[in-house]
Amino acid sequence: MTENPFFRPSTLEYELPPFAEIREEHYLPAYRRGMAEQLAEIAAITATGSAPTFENTLVALERSGELLRRVDVVFRNQVSSDTTDALDAVDAEVSPLLAAHHDAIHLDRALFARIEELYGRRDELGLDPESLRLLERWYTGFERSGARLGEAEQARLRELNAELAALGTTFQQNVNAATRAAALVLDSAAELAGLDEGAIAGAAENARVLGHEGKYVLSLKNTSGQPELAQLADRSVRERLLAASLGRGVETNGPLAIRMAALRAERAGLLGHPSHAAYVVADETAGTVEAVSGLLSRLVGPAVANARREAAELAKAAAEDGIEEIAAHDWAYYSEKVRQSSFQVDAAALRPYFELERVLRDGVFFAAELAYGLRFTERPDLTAHHPDARVFEVFEADGTPLGLFIGDFHARASKRGGAWMDSLVAQSGLTGQRPVVLNTLNIPLPASGEPALMSWDEVRTLFHEFGHALHGLFSDVRYPRFSGTSVPRDFVEFPSQVNEMWMVRPEVLANYARHHETGEPLPAELVERMTAAEGFGQGFRTVEYLAATLLDWAWHTVPQGEEVADAEEFEARALAAAGIAVDAVPPRYRTAYFQHIFASGYSAAYYAYIWSEVLDADTVQWFEGNGRTVRESGETFRRELLARGFSRDPLESFRAVVGRAPETGPLLARRGLV
Repeated sequence: MTENPFFRPSTLEYELPPFAEIREEHYLPAYRRGMAEQLAEIAAITATGSAPTFENTLVALERSGELLRRVDVVFRNQVSSDTTDALDAVDAEVSPLLAAHHDAIHLDRALFARIEELYGRRDELGLDPESLRLLERWYTGFERSGARLGEAEQARLRELNAELAALGTTFQQNVNAATRAAALVLDSAAELAGLDEGAIAGAAENARVLGHEGKYVLSLKNTSGQPELAQLADRSVRERLLAASLGRGVETNGPLAIRMAALRAERAGLLGHPSHAAYVVADETAGTVEAVSGLLSRLVGPAVANARREAAELAKAAAEDGIEEIAAHDWAYYSEKVRQSSFQVDAAALRPYFELERVLRDGVFFAAELAYGLRFTERPDLTAHHPDARVFEVFEADGTPLGLFIGDFHARASKRGGAWMDSLVAQSGLTGQRPVVLNTLNIPLPASGEPALMSWDEVRTLFHEFGHALHGLFSDVRYPRFSGTSVPRDFVEFPSQVNEMWMVRPEVLANYARHHETGEPLPAELVERMTAAEGFGQGFRTVEYLAATLLDWAWHTVPQGEEVADAEEFEARALAAAGIAVDAVPPRYRTAYFQHIFASGYSAAYYAYIWSEVLDADTVQWFEGNGRTVRESGETFRRELLARGFSRDPLESFRAVVGRAPETGPLLARRGLV
């Protein structure tokens, strides 16, 4: 299959994948050849008669697997953003093969012997700091992957990894199918009372696309809460919408979650850890289960108390409508009423000021220019992975080309929920590659000819994901292993959270928040009221997040051999035991659709968001009070942290910016927990 576009490096600018040439039938042959080529490259490393050196072992490892990387980054993006039945079938076939391939490398005794010998002589090798770190990380990676296990234990480890890979793929596909199937179909616009005209028109267009001509469809987002709950006036419709969300995938994915948690616990035991959580956190910045548990336990009590205070305010508003007790499907609706009455803020009234194109160019891109001097030029001549996705070339302040940014912003039935960043080409001095990064969101597609208006939370998400993009674009490392966002899970969210601060910086907000029809700026006093209203909602947001985090933690601290009979019962007990069971505040994700921990890389690591927010809140305070200009602060943050990737200890990079170890005070103040 010599015409397969993956079989050769891309000749496009920045080695942008040749999406116009790629077909579904190209993926599987490219995967098979890519794995075979890398194993041959590994065999060449171990077959050499020469003693191990940094160049003939570690650098050779870093260079290996180029074809496999090319196909994998494209396929992972494609199956997440625009999947088909055929791609899902490839995913199901490839996932266990990739797990076996990973094991074939990391359980190769001859290869580990070479790395171990170099590691034992590391003080004699005269390596520069990044090269020494590369040796240390490869050595640690092999140990954590089971390189020291005996033959029988390694054989069982291979079985566990293959089954977990297959189950994770099935879990993801089940979530996608359940989310599509649970979309709420409504017969009349009257049932959507409370939504603005644009949202109602969007629901009608969504119905047409999904084959429900003449009706209205509210498709589900990936989280438990659905944005329409804040506006829908019909309580029964709110109840149906939330029930559809919370009930997704229970029958199919509950048993899978039980099985995956048990397999992960067994694997952790094989690798010398008392639980999967202990295994995961040992290689994160947190370091220990006790450190994570300590932070979470300190937050639960104040967060629940804050949420109960908010509930009392909501109950007063609900009582005016004859509702005696606030239910989960009422919370967002009456929160919006309280915001309107107490803070004179109407979330729906903000949407006309947040038009996607303007938010992107005059907000997100403008902030990047303000802090880092970047310029963006759209490149319609370059083809992305989907017709809706757009390609931008990114330039330094002096005109030097930096990389490519791809934005895929709109929801579609073939895209999984949520928002994320990918690196299609990772920066590396060793390979000479420059970055190609991608942001994917799920902003509802407007009706034909209408502007894409965004909610306050969607604007925040756009700034957040672009923070990940900057982390990839600014990478300045030699070795691919350390590039961009290849950092611990409990650190990777930190730079993206910092980038959210530009959303409300006065000079940035004034530049993008303008009414899409009149051009009038968003009134400053409305921003102040919205910020105050955000403080009111912190109880709910913190509790729903902590509930999901503690649910993840509960699944992954189950000891090996302990049986779980029913996923829903386990979930209820875990939340009650953690003191976070608030009936009117469901977890941000329930077990059956918790893709982060059962189909992604966040198992026992969903705590990463709050752990990273400690660093984020501290850094935002530094940005605002260090006495330097925005541009000077931006350059320091870029040079000392964003550019470093994982080429040095991430907390060392934090200290290089802020000048000290992180402190929790700014986070507690932000979350209203002091």
